[in-house]
Amino acid sequence: MEKVNFFNSELFHKNAEKAFLIHKNKITELLPAADIQHVGSSAIPNSITKGDIDIQVRVSAEQFSKAIELLSILYERNDESVKTDTFRAFKDDTSNPPLGVQLTVIDSEFDFFWKFREVLLANNKYRDAYDNLKKEYEAKSMDAYREAKDIFFQRLMETPEFKDYDK
Repeated sequence: MEKVNFFNSELFHKNAEKAFLIHKNKITELLPAADIQHVGSSAIPNSITKGDIDIQVRVSAEQFSKAIELLSILYERNDESVKTDTFRAFKDDTSNPPLGVQLTVIDSEFDFFWKFREVLLANNKYRDAYDNLKKEYEAKSMDAYREAKDIFFQRLMETPEFKDYDK
């Protein structure tokens, strides 16, 4: 059973930001029209993180198929993740720090990672609740943590703060 461990992002934030910029530059070379966002806990100063970074690559529906092809040159396809006509996941577990890339069509059902970041950055109560959830799952099952995290984010999507980004 894979276990999850967390770190305070203060120890990690500068390296995460540096890694994000390196990957952003690589992606921009292949997809100059893409909106590339640093998302996930490493994008939120003073939060608790697993020690990886997440990037959301937002493209138009017309660019999506080509973006899959081009990102596959840089990163491994994450076949364990959801695949739809508007979402694909990629990863690089050998990167330091490990990397997850979420490719989304702009304004599609999976175009929410950047919204989560914005809500957590602007609202201490949600950020604290998310950090507390992580503390609760420290050294426990990764699958159980992911399930609890999914529930947390489903609830976050129902908040007025999150819905403000749908306007």
